[in-house]
Amino acid sequence: MKFSKWVFAIAGIWGVLVVTPLYFSLEAIGRRFPPTITHREFYFGFAGVTLAWQLVFFVIASDPVRFRPLMPVAVFEKLVWITALVVLYAQNHIGSSAGLFGAADLVLGALFVVAYSMTPAS
Repeated sequence: MKFSKWVFAIAGIWGVLVVTPLYFSLEAIGRRFPPTITHREFYFGFAGVTLAWQLVFFVIASDPVRFRPLMPVAVFEKLVWITALVVLYAQNHIGSSAGLFGAADLVLGALFVVAYSMTPAS
């Protein structure tokens, strides 16, 4: 159970550190990766939903046994993002640099699976 607490707490901390700067980087991202972002509601919607998931990770970390049913959903959250990156890369819509964050989520998703298997059902 200690492993599960650490995995989900670290995932939440990592996510907050990675996602929060998106709120202040809209213009810079548009300059670095043109064209500029034209649908800000999608951009900020993505950032908001992703930030909310970090809070879910903190909730799971607070009591892994109680919140064990959320762990497969957390794995799904990681798999959806990784799948999107793979498809976008295969279609030449993103560069390989996006793989860095995808790799981090792939590792976290795998750790979530391990945490789920190590956490006893309530």
